Amino acid sequence: MLRSISFLVGCVIVAGCGSSDSSTNTTPVAVADAQALKPVAVQLNWFPESEHGGLYQAAADQTFLSHGMNVEIRPGGRQSPVAPELVLGRGQFAMANADDVVLFRNQGADIVAVLAAMQNHPRCILVREDSGVKRFEDLAGKTLQRQGGRAFLEFMRSKGLLDQVKEVPYHGSVSALVTDPDVAIQAYSFAEPLLAEQQGVKVRKLMLSELGWNPYSSVLITTGDMVRNQPELVQDFVDATRAGWQHYLSDPQLGNEAILKANQHGMTIEALQFGHQELKTLALPEGMSSKSIGQMTDERWHTLVSQMVELGLVDGDKVRADDCYTMQFLK
Repeated sequence: MLRSISFLVGCVIVAGCGSSDSSTNTTPVAVADAQALKPVAVQLNWFPESEHGGLYQAAADQTFLSHGMNVEIRPGGRQSPVAPELVLGRGQFAMANADDVVLFRNQGADIVAVLAAMQNHPRCILVREDSGVKRFEDLAGKTLQRQGGRAFLEFMRSKGLLDQVKEVPYHGSVSALVTDPDVAIQAYSFAEPLLAEQQGVKVRKLMLSELGWNPYSSVLITTGDMVRNQPELVQDFVDATRAGWQHYLSDPQLGNEAILKANQHGMTIEALQFGHQELKTLALPEGMSSKSIGQMTDERWHTLVSQMVELGLVDGDKVRADDCYTMQFLK
């Protein structure tokens, strides 16, 4: 069963300004304030990690509370029901990647992106430094561990970069890379490189963003119905989440502590610290101010949809780029 983390108890304690024992803190003021909070559920697309740091930071430092919300963060996993949770009304928001949004809409789900925390995608192909691979073209003759059906693979395939590569399933471990210099693995730049280097193997990251595949990552999504009928709630949540990301990238301590409590799958403070440093470069490319966190552009979305149509991943008659996102809440 997936674990979830709710911050209502902490909100009641703060509102009551009384004993730290929440079981006895039931003053009328505390109860009234707690009942006045708007309940909001957000579904993660993976186990809690640094890529969700802005959400956990906003909960831990009471930014959500200050915006009048009691937020439940629901951890995900390998089969996270992201779009169904929103479409069925079991949650108001979720996390995804931009290409997921395009696929959701192609499947008929009215999913809309309202914020993009990561300007550059962390997807990479990870190789050993002693593998001789310095660019994507050098993967010829190597074995690539990957999860089939991913859009980035089709992009690589369209460039002829997998023509001479043996593709095998990826099971979420760096062990094959560690033991064999002829093995490459799919990875996120803020996670797997640390795991490999902790086992004494120096690695090189081939970033898909530099190849031209660069969907927004750590994207906050909701439904078109929420955008149309509850714009005030969407605005409050976007504002609080943006502030959470600003706080997390500045000082991740509270957010990391909350992630460690929520992640029961071997997460460590070292991994979160490594991830935080990497995410700073992904969320704030050179020249970008922290005040601009979350911003999106028409050009990026139109480019992504065009790429996915050209790759045959979506039907251009079903998916319009302008329907995939809105920037009305990014003041």
